[in-house]
Amino acid sequence: GIPYASNEAVELAEKVMKYISEKSREKSKELALEKGVFPSFKGSKYDTGKLEDKVRNVERTTIAPTGTISMITGVSSGIEPIFGVTYWKNIRGGDSLLFVDSNFEEIAKKRGFWSEGLMEKIKQNRGKIGKFEEIPEDVKKLFPIAEDVPLEWHVRIQAAFQKYTDNAVSKTINLPNDATVNDVAKSYWNSWKLGCKG
Repeated sequence: GIPYASNEAVELAEKVMKYISEKSREKSKELALEKGVFPSFKGSKYDTGKLEDKVRNVERTTIAPTGTISMITGVSSGIEPIFGVTYWKNIRGGDSLLFVDSNFEEIAKKRGFWSEGLMEKIKQNRGKIGKFEEIPEDVKKLFPIAEDVPLEWHVRIQAAFQKYTDNAVSKTINLPNDATVNDVAKSYWNSWKLGCKG
């Protein structure tokens, strides 16, 4: 129920990733006591002489690219906004699969505006739902497609997750077709300023 491009989403992203980071470090400490530290521990940033800094894993968290994998398994694509409420995915052999966002479908059915006709219109509109009057405004706010999320919010969400991620964060920044070289430069500059690694 939280719009992607919002301060609330950034706060939730930090909260979720901080929890994952803390729990993974706790488990890594347990494993270090049981099985020993990682092979290159000596001389690493963890080699402080303190018992609480002994870990089994040099890095515990990363956010990898998950686009196709998430489509195949029917789960969220991690920290990315949706590619489209409906879209076709071209696969090997010349086949393609139609995807409908399951969260959107569930809300649309529950609130009574689901129809095959609406899905067809959304499909013809490249997965965008903003212009359809039968979709309530509060629902539209929850389902912007990736290219409609403003540049700064792509970067802010990545930075929120990066804050509590040991390795890099894989994140696609979708820019509109009329994006300029300056827009691309701005995304890199903002990513650097906010501490993003990948």
